[in-house]
Amino acid sequence: MTTLSGKTALVTGSTSGIGLGIALTLAKAGANLILNGFGDASKVIAEVAQFGGKVGHHPADVSDPAQIADMIAYAEREFGGVDILVNNAGIQHVAAVEEFPVERWDSIIAINLSSVFHSTRLSLPGMRDKGWGRIVNIASVHGQVGSTGKAAYVAAKHGVIGLTKVVGLETATSNVTCNAICPGWVLTPLVQKQIDDRAANGVDPQQAQHDLLAEKQPSLEFVTPAHLGELVLFLCSEAGSQVRGAAWNIDGGWLAQ
Repeated sequence: MTTLSGKTALVTGSTSGIGLGIALTLAKAGANLILNGFGDASKVIAEVAQFGGKVGHHPADVSDPAQIADMIAYAEREFGGVDILVNNAGIQHVAAVEEFPVERWDSIIAINLSSVFHSTRLSLPGMRDKGWGRIVNIASVHGQVGSTGKAAYVAAKHGVIGLTKVVGLETATSNVTCNAICPGWVLTPLVQKQIDDRAANGVDPQQAQHDLLAEKQPSLEFVTPAHLGELVLFLCSEAGSQVRGAAWNIDGGWLAQ
């Protein structure tokens, strides 16, 4: 059992979905948690705090480097710094390249890629000073393959994997590691909407879900936030200490095809 007692984890985009699932897993392992996201976080803070660690929340808009800097300063001031950084925040928009709104492109690159760079560059000095750190970037299978209509998302996630490799190399002789996790289909609200759209055309909801999975994910099962949390926990363990600069697929066989 990996224990993270005394460690502080910052998970961006963690007030719901994948980020919250990862935060809960790390909290169960004893970590203190800094949550990040919009809206009223009081309910989520209470949910994470039930495991006994210290829990805080910072509402930084991670598309803004100044707000990321303020969040890292908050972590240093209130928690003594960041030991585990999980770059999870992300958004999506689907459109053909020639129709892709420029402002949407800019937002997706800022949140899905640039925020990973800024959070990492600001957290690394503290990790090096402490002599230990873990950076886990939530990329995607779309960091390794393309899909039509997702130019900005695919470009950003490819960039995240490239950045992960560089940071993994630059920290290779230290006790800081940097890796990426590449999920396939996870049942997020965005994916549920795709299922609902299919069902709205007269397809049985269970059949709509099956058809969506069958197009890409051979297991015909969704990856869950708990699956991702356990993989993050492994990368934080001693057993994961020589996993460096990796892009770890957790995709029900998507990329094995």
